[in-house]
Parts: sequence; C-alpha cells; structure tokens
Amino acid sequence: MTHAFDPTVLREYDIRGIIGETLGPDDARAIGRGFATLLKRAGGSRVAVGYDGRTSSPMLEHALVEGLNASGCDVVRVGMGPTPMLYYAEASAEDVDGGIQITGSHNPANYNGFKMVFQGRPFFGEDIQTIGRMAAAGEWDDGVGTSETREIMDEYVDRLLAPLDGLDPADLSAMRVGWDNGNGAAGPVLEALLDRLPGTHFALYTDVDGTFPNHHPDPTVEANLEDLRSLVAEKKLDFGVAFDGDGDRIGAIDGEGRVIWGDQLLMIYAEDLLVRLPNSTIIADVKASRALFDHVAKHGGKPVMWKTGHSLIKSKMKETGSPLAGEMSGHVFFADEYYGFDDALYAGVRLILASVRLGKSVTQLRGDMPAMINTPEMRFQVDESRKFAAIDEVKARLADSPAQVDGTDGVRVTTDDGWWLLRASNTQDVLVARAESDSEEGLARLMVQIDEQLRLSGLERGESVGH
Repeated sequence: MTHAFDPTVLREYDIRGIIGETLGPDDARAIGRGFATLLKRAGGSRVAVGYDGRTSSPMLEHALVEGLNASGCDVVRVGMGPTPMLYYAEASAEDVDGGIQITGSHNPANYNGFKMVFQGRPFFGEDIQTIGRMAAAGEWDDGVGTSETREIMDEYVDRLLAPLDGLDPADLSAMRVGWDNGNGAAGPVLEALLDRLPGTHFALYTDVDGTFPNHHPDPTVEANLEDLRSLVAEKKLDFGVAFDGDGDRIGAIDGEGRVIWGDQLLMIYAEDLLVRLPNSTIIADVKASRALFDHVAKHGGKPVMWKTGHSLIKSKMKETGSPLAGEMSGHVFFADEYYGFDDALYAGVRLILASVRLGKSVTQLRGDMPAMINTPEMRFQVDESRKFAAIDEVKARLADSPAQVDGTDGVRVTTDDGWWLLRASNTQDVLVARAESDSEEGLARLMVQIDEQLRLSGLERGESVGH
C-alpha cells in the first residue's frame, strides 16, 4: 500500500493543509505509519497524541492513531488542548518517545496540520520529506500498537505555576491581568490556571470554538488585540496577554494599550533572566529589533541572531546551551527552569514573574524601551523558483558593500540609518521584508535600498500577503 501527499502540505516546520482539499484522514494515517516506523527503528515505541479545537481535529486524531498503531507504536492520547500541553506530555513522561499535535495553529478554520517531536528534538525539514518518500514507496513497518488515554491537564497546570514558588504572595495578589484565548485550544487550561493564579484575572473567549467567531487567533496582528485592549482599559488592568489558536505563541499589550511585540517581550524576559544567569546566550530571529540585541548586551548577555522558524531556533538553543530564545512571531522558548519549547501559557506566567522580580510594571518596562520606527513584516508573492535565487543575487551584489551584511537567514543589512531585511519564506512562495530606523527619514532611505535590490532582480514589492 502506498500514499501520495498533496505537494503543498509537507512544509519546512510542520505538515499543514486544507481539510477536504489537500488534507484528510488518509494523510493522517500515512503520517502515523511513517512516524511510527521511524520511531521504532530508532528504538522508540510510544507516542503522545493531542489535538486542537478545530472541527476536523478529532477525525484526524482517530486516523493518526490508527496509523501509529498499524506500524507498531503504542499511543498515549492526551486529548484536546494547546500544543505546549502535548510538548509537556512528551518532555515530562519517561515512557513517551515522541509526540504529535494535530493543529492548524493560526491558519483559517478550514486548515489543519501536524506538529511533531521525535525523541525530544524537533521533527522538521528533511524528516518531514522522509515521511513523504516513505508513503510514496509504502515503506512502512507493520505491527500492532495499543492506545490509552492519559489525563495530564492538572499536572501541566501545576508545572505552569511552578516558577511562582518562593515569590511574595502579596506582590502576586496585587497583579491585575487580562487574557484573550481567542476561542483557541488553550481555553480549558487557561481557566484551570486562572483559578489558581494569585491576583485578579479577566479572561475572554475561553470556550473552544474552531470557527473562531470573535476574532482570528493570531496575536501578531494588531487588529486581533482590540478586544483585549478594550478589556485592559475598561478594567484598568496592568497588562493583557493573548494566545494563538494552539497556545504556543504569545501576544501582549501594556496597561496603556501599547502592543508589546515578540522582540520587546524577549527584552523583558532577558532582563529578568540575566539578573540570575549573567553571560547567558539569548537567541532571537533575524526579524528582531536592534534594540533587543543591544538590550541583551547591555544587561550582560550574549545576543545571537538566528534563522526564523521555531524548529531552527530550538535546535540552535540545544547547540549553544541558551536558556532563552524568541521570535518576532511570538514564539518564546524557555530552557531556564523549563523544557525549551514554546509555550504561551508559561510565557504569560513568566511575564507576571518578570514584572514582580524586576520591581517594575509591564507598562514601565515597555515605556523604557527605545522608540524605534519600523515597518511591519511585509510579505509579497514571488514565484517559488525565484525566491531563494533572488536572495542569492542580492547577497552577491552586496558582497563588497561598505554596509554590514549578515547572511544568517536571507540578507540583513545594517547602515547608519538602521537596518533592512530581505528573506525567503520557508513555508510559502513569498519574500519577507522589514526595516527599522530611529527616524522616518532614515526608514524611507532604507526602503529605497530594499526596492532598488528588488528592481535589480526584476521584482517589486507588491501587495502584502497574509501568512
């Protein structure tokens, strides 16, 4: 028996497609068979499986478990919940060797997909292509596996609260925080967490609804934070936290309604961490503000700029022993007192913790940051066959440039005006551009440089396209 995947679903960091068009139960079964075969050959035998709140998730979960069992793996079903709860099940249980979460993350409601962990490491890139090749050849081992259900939510909530041990309860009880779950999969965990978290808390949209009736669950889009902003203003809260659809990315606003972007959150976490762990390596992706890298250095840390993509960042953390990393997209990874995976619920608790330990409100921490002027992330369609080639052409043209050119992930060019970035998306046929300066005039000059490089490669910055 063989299986052919739609060519669009096997992506760099995960597997994702449109239900009924490019993704269905047969795909889930084939993923289970390939993953189980690889795991058994590597000496593993048990996989934790979880799923998000999308209407298609239970169907895919059922087929995935069938596939895992058919190739001889036992399955621990942890049920509906956020992706980090599945990561926790994989990281904390000694009898589990891998994990798969069925989730469409922040994609529209008709999408779904799979995020995977293999013996404690991210499963991505070439691993995912291997699943495709094995399916096409029918190269699966046969076997018989078992399936059990394991309740882990209470244990997971205990773990989320662990960092608050030893803090003065009075400091914590003074906190007033708003939370926007966006009808995503983290709802039941968030409710259980807030029942036990000291302080006064107000939560929006904790009921799980895979049609996302209130707003789209992507906290990196400012329009999706409007309800949270209104709640913070109305209730006079210290700050607000928002999650994406599967609870692995965080967004936040301060008490004055200002967005705290991913790199700015990392500035707060880094300042708190470096008091306890001086000289630590802190990693951020190439889209992050220069202000973050300067802030880490100023507080005694070693800033490292790395490639965008949660799997790539996690791998770099292991390589460097970094206790903290993050991306502009709101993925924050704590290996300090935690497991090194991206968990927005844990990041929310750590934001409370940082404010208390530093003795500053989140609003003050946000207000102390330098006022940089930057563009949003501009994404524009470029033919798949051209996107990486165009970046190589830009690199070649800038080889002798007097500016500082960093080729870690695309091209990031630093000049007296600030910096600009062009990189190819690993998951879509788009180029991504971003620029930052400390003046509007400087930003305009940087944009001219971006447009000039695109023109020389026969491209132009068209309408920005979504994720």
